[in-house]
Amino acid sequence: MTDAAVDTDEEVKKPSKMPLIMGVVALLLGAGGGFFATFSGLILAPESSVQPELDKSSPADLPDVAFVPVEPMVISLAPNSHSRHLRFRAQLEVPSQYASDVESLLPRVVDVLNGYLRAIETADIESPAALTRLRAQMLRRVQIVAGPGRVNDLLIMEFVLS
Repeated sequence: MTDAAVDTDEEVKKPSKMPLIMGVVALLLGAGGGFFATFSGLILAPESSVQPELDKSSPADLPDVAFVPVEPMVISLAPNSHSRHLRFRAQLEVPSQYASDVESLLPRVVDVLNGYLRAIETADIESPAALTRLRAQMLRRVQIVAGPGRVNDLLIMEFVLS
């Protein structure tokens, strides 16, 4: 044989089957793992038919809080907004021992909330996620006015654009 014939025989090699074998092994391992996870209830488990026992805590176990109502406010919005007014009503969740202190500070609280609500852009009020962001901002301002530890939360009772 000539050298040319030997070179062509060496160049014609069959492709390796190792990637195919590794792919089949990986597929089997993935399928086995998925079956185990589903069968054991780690994923896609049906809801349990056993009802959890309700917490039978007594009223004495509830936190000792009081709710201080904030005067309802009507805020005029900018002339270029879709709505003309914002009706706002809220209550402050306070530890009961500070309820009278916070009630005496309500004029300052209303002033801070009124100033904040008048200063924000109308687009901020009209966006879908606005209420959560506004609530956090207003709570922070009320906590600064009332002092540390006196106001736990601000509960928005009414937030209506008209």
